[in-house]
Amino acid sequence: MSASIDLLKKYKLTVTPQRLEIVNILEKHGHINIDDLYVELKVGFPSVSLATVYKNINLMLEKKFVLEVQIQDKKNVYELAKKEHSHVICTECNAVQDIYVDTKKLFAEVTQMSHFSLQSSNITFNGFCLTCQESKVS
Repeated sequence: MSASIDLLKKYKLTVTPQRLEIVNILEKHGHINIDDLYVELKVGFPSVSLATVYKNINLMLEKKFVLEVQIQDKKNVYELAKKEHSHVICTECNAVQDIYVDTKKLFAEVTQMSHFSLQSSNITFNGFCLTCQESKVS
């Protein structure tokens, strides 16, 4: 049985060819916006509608199978759920990269300041990726 099938079953999602392909696309790209996901999904499923893609992504979001990464002034991107992490986003080309930082100290500070019982964080750092830095120099 494939890892994608196991993953869908783990999150109690019915295994369909379209969902399997969505998982494969997410695994391939890491982070992808809904329009690019739709275009790529249409290659294998020409009759799929954008509404079907939204329906599946929303269901996957509800199940916490997929996470949404918000990008200021741009289309949000989606990724498969994984170990808690933050993101660095290039403000020039919109490249998104996962970074794993220890947020325990920050959680403790925010908890002490706010008296909230924190569940998760959504930390994003913005700047220029190496490729965009190099293109600005030349």
